[in-house]
Amino acid sequence: MIGRREREGPLMRSNSAHSLRKSKVLTAVAIGILIGCILAFLFPNGFFISDSVTPNRPHTGSKTQENSAGCESSDRVNMLKSEFVSVSDRNAQLKKQVRELTERLRLAEQGKDHAQKQFLALGKQHKAGPFGTVKGLRTSPTVVPDESVNPRLAKILEKVAVNRELIVALANTNVKEMLEVWFTNIKKVGIPNYLVVALDDNIAEFCESNQVPVYKRDPDDGIDSIGKEGGNHAVSGLKFHILREFLQLGYSVLLSDVDIVYLQNPFDHLYRDSDVESMSDGHDNNTAYGYNDVFDEPAMGWARYAHTMRIWVYNSGFFYIRPTIPSIELLDRVATRLSKEKAWDQAVFNEELFYPSHPGYDGLHAARRTMDMYLFMNSKVLFKTVRNDANLSKLKPVIIHVNYHPDKLPRMKAVVEYYVNGKLDALKPFP
Repeated sequence: MIGRREREGPLMRSNSAHSLRKSKVLTAVAIGILIGCILAFLFPNGFFISDSVTPNRPHTGSKTQENSAGCESSDRVNMLKSEFVSVSDRNAQLKKQVRELTERLRLAEQGKDHAQKQFLALGKQHKAGPFGTVKGLRTSPTVVPDESVNPRLAKILEKVAVNRELIVALANTNVKEMLEVWFTNIKKVGIPNYLVVALDDNIAEFCESNQVPVYKRDPDDGIDSIGKEGGNHAVSGLKFHILREFLQLGYSVLLSDVDIVYLQNPFDHLYRDSDVESMSDGHDNNTAYGYNDVFDEPAMGWARYAHTMRIWVYNSGFFYIRPTIPSIELLDRVATRLSKEKAWDQAVFNEELFYPSHPGYDGLHAARRTMDMYLFMNSKVLFKTVRNDANLSKLKPVIIHVNYHPDKLPRMKAVVEYYVNGKLDALKPFP
């Protein structure tokens, strides 16, 4: 037993030493792994790097980043400047386009729906036809009626007008006697669509008492003062302002002074193909419809003769006007000038209607027609020519306008006697 124990002792010591060595190795490996993990955490870029390089890397990187940032900043500034210049140019272009579009919108608003209606009037585009067959469009489209302009007047016109057209006359107490002759003969002819715009209460009551359609405007100091106290020319100038509402409501108006005798229904003798259809102050074919007037200047020698075109003026006391944009523009132009100038309304009416566009002035693009001078007759034609001509005196005019003579009332009565009552010598006493 002793021997066995002696043999077992060295073996146990040997196993113990082996186990100890094994534990030390495992511990060393564990410590190494731990240290490696710690070093890997503390030195992610590597532990075995020379000191001469490692400290400088962060510094070099910093400079590179600063230089890169500086370059990027400079490039960014330049890019922003370039974008600013580009945006500024674009903004200027947009402003210009806005101005142009605003102007177009203004013009389009002035002629609202005009282009569309013009297209509808013209229809589709066509090629020009054979020589001598081409005719341009003369009739402008009418405006869209706007009853909000004057609802009260709109209701009156709805009752009085026929086919959206009517005779309109302005009157104050100064022309009361002539007004009576005026509407008496309208009734005799059987014209239903006429209206008196009363400029004072006396005329309004007078018309109502005689079953004459009448319209009394809402109070307006500027217009009322002229309407109540003004003479013929002053009152005549008001019509261009007042008529605008009629046209805006979509009605065609045959504007009439009260020194007119009606012998036939004028609506049976209108063409309605123009913006304005007016009687003339001319007294023969040349003066009424136009002629070539040759101006002679002997000092010019071979070029002494200069050809000019002349026509006597339209009468602003009797004209048919359609509810079109050019017509409304005409009324606006005349009313504006009369509010600023001391001028005769008939002269201004014709200047705006006939003067062409030229430097510093845009002419009115309105179609016009001259009425037949023997159907729509002025008093010069009657008393100078017709009454002395056996054939012409047999004609029955549509109206006679006593516009050339100051003794209006007696001449109006004489016209009634001659044409209505058949008194053949009624016109003879007058010079």
